[in-house]
Amino acid sequence: MDLLQRVEAALDTIRPYLEADGGNVSIEEITAANVVRLRLLGSCGSCPMSIMTLKAGIEQAIMRSVPEIEGIEAVNLTDIDDPSAVLPERLQ
Repeated sequence: MDLLQRVEAALDTIRPYLEADGGNVSIEEITAANVVRLRLLGSCGSCPMSIMTLKAGIEQAIMRSVPEIEGIEAVNLTDIDDPSAVLPERLQ
């Protein structure tokens, strides 16, 4: 299994939780320095808690399963103070 497949498999372990809130995640790229660049999708892309989702869930799942990954970045994190940020219905 190549690096991309292993990262996808790690993401598959957390996707049910993201999907439960109307969100998901996709891999934009894995850089030459083994940094995974992700795009948060659906409600994850507009949620003010997206940084917590990235750090406490997504990052941990990838780093635990694919130890050669050096870092995780999201290309579209929503700032917690962003006035257009929207919490998923379950968290409102």
